[in-house]
Amino acid sequence: MLTVVPADPRDPEGRRLLTASHAFLLSKYPPEFSFALSVDELAAPHIRFFIASQDGDALGCVALANKGAYGEVKSMFVDPAARGSGAGAALMQALIAEARTQGLALLRLESGDDLYAAHRLYARHGFTPCGPFGDYVEGPHSVFMECRL
Repeated sequence: MLTVVPADPRDPEGRRLLTASHAFLLSKYPPEFSFALSVDELAAPHIRFFIASQDGDALGCVALANKGAYGEVKSMFVDPAARGSGAGAALMQALIAEARTQGLALLRLESGDDLYAAHRLYARHGFTPCGPFGDYVEGPHSVFMECRL
């Protein structure tokens, strides 16, 4: 059974997933175009971190950063061996439910330009293309999306 629960990104499962996520992003994009938050940054009070697990194995993670006027999706990652398992969809459902609980009416995200499976996942959950937001600027490797709740 697949479950998604709030977690501490500093715990071993969170660290393992985040280390794999950061390595993957750095293998694809120059460091100046990688906007991943560190493990400690993801433990900040305004961020909720979730892990999807099945049979005791952590499959993926995602974080919701409450920016006040909107929520930002951060650190969405599913272990390559678990892709297609439904973990990504379960993580997005948990994140959207948490955003609604926090009274957020808008979610935004920045994703790599060639992460097509992620773009499709986001689109299935109501995200549409938008321009840069917050401190982001237009760049060669970024795709920006938002979802009104």
